[in-house]
Amino acid sequence: MKQAAFLDRLAKEERERRDLAPWARFSAESAGRREPEAIDPMRTVYERDRDRITHSTAFRRLMYKTQVFLNEEGDHNRTRLSHSLEVCQVARSIGGALRLNEALCETLGLAHDLGHPPFGHRGERALDDLMADHGGFRHNAQVLRVADQLERRSPDYKGLNLTCEVRAGLLKHEADRDWPEDLLPRHPRPCLEAQVVDLADSSAYNKHDLEDGLLAGMFQEEDLRAESSLWRRAEAQVNERHPGFLTADGDNKLRVSRVTNEVLGICISDLIESSQLALDEAQPTDAQAAQQHGSMLICHGTEIAREVAELHKFLYQHFYCHEHLERFLTFARKVLDGLWTTLCAAPDELPDWYQNWAQSEGLERAVCDYMAGMTDRFALREHERLVGPLPGGFTPLSASTRP
Repeated sequence: MKQAAFLDRLAKEERERRDLAPWARFSAESAGRREPEAIDPMRTVYERDRDRITHSTAFRRLMYKTQVFLNEEGDHNRTRLSHSLEVCQVARSIGGALRLNEALCETLGLAHDLGHPPFGHRGERALDDLMADHGGFRHNAQVLRVADQLERRSPDYKGLNLTCEVRAGLLKHEADRDWPEDLLPRHPRPCLEAQVVDLADSSAYNKHDLEDGLLAGMFQEEDLRAESSLWRRAEAQVNERHPGFLTADGDNKLRVSRVTNEVLGICISDLIESSQLALDEAQPTDAQAAQQHGSMLICHGTEIAREVAELHKFLYQHFYCHEHLERFLTFARKVLDGLWTTLCAAPDELPDWYQNWAQSEGLERAVCDYMAGMTDRFALREHERLVGPLPGGFTPLSASTRP
C-alpha cells in the first residue's frame, strides 16, 4: 500500500515511539479527556490541546494583561502573552533536546498563565485577599478553572475538554484541595514536560525581567556586576565572542539585550546538560516512573542553580520590591477592591453568563472568575464606569522616556 505523503496522527504517534525517550509522555498513551470525543485524524491529542488553547479567549486576553509593567508603560515591555510565547520557545528547546514530547511542552508553556488576573502578581495578591473567606485565589488553580469551566467552545461540554496530562501539568505544585478527583491518584512529581515548563518559565522571566528592569532604570548594570555571578559569567562570554563590544560607547539597548540573551542561553544549556545527567543516572522506565522519582529530574547543575538563586534574590530586592511596583500594588488593590465591592453589591452589572454562573458557584466566586478574566485596560475602564475616577498615588512610567 502506498504510504501517505503527509504526516497524519498515526504517523506522528509512530514517530514519537521511534524518537522520544522512554520516559517521555507519548500521545497515544494519553488517559484521554473527561468528555469522550472523536479522534482527530491529523493531530495528536497534545497538538489538539495546543490549538484549543491558542484559539481560546483567555489566551487572546493575555495580550493586555500585565507581566510586570502596565501596557501603557511601554510598547516593548513583556505582557502575559509575550511571556507565554517565550516560555513556549524555551520549553520546546529544552524538551526537544531531551527527547521529550515537544507538543506537550508547547501546550503547557502556552497555557500556564491563563489563570492570571489583571495587574499580574499584584492583582493575584489583591484577589486572594478579597477571596480570603471564600476559598482564596491562586492563579495555578484558576488556570484549570479557565480550561475546565470558564472557556466555552462546544455546546456538548464546559471548558476546553483538555487531556488529563495537560490538566495535571497545569496544576503543577498546587495543594491537594485544588486537585480534581478525576486526576487522582496524584503522582509525587509533575511529568517531565511540566517540569521543563516550570524551569522554562523562571528562565524566561529572569531574562526579560533583567532586560525590562535595566531599560526602565530600576537598577544598573553595575549593580548586577557587583551582586550576580551569573551576570558576570554572561558578560565574560559576550566579551569573548565580541571583544570590546561591552565597553564601547553605543547602543545601550543592544548591549543589554546581548547580555540578557547570554544569561538565558547559559540557563538553557545547563538545564539540558544537567537534566540529561540526572535522567541517565535515574533511568526511569517510563513517564510514570519519572513522576515517582524522589526528586525533580529536570534541574540545574549545582553551580548554575546557586547563581540562578543569587539572581532571583537580586531581582526580588531591586526589581519586584521597587517603590514603583509597590505603588502599583497599592493601586491594583484599590482598583480591584472597588470593582469587587460594586459587583458584589450590584450583581446585575455582571454579564448574563456570569449572573447565571453565580447561581451554581456562589456570587463571590462568580465575581472573582469574572474579574480574573479582565484585561488591565478593561478593569480600569470598568472601575471608571462603575466606581468612579481611578485611585491616585500611582503614575505609570512614561513610554516617551523609555529607551
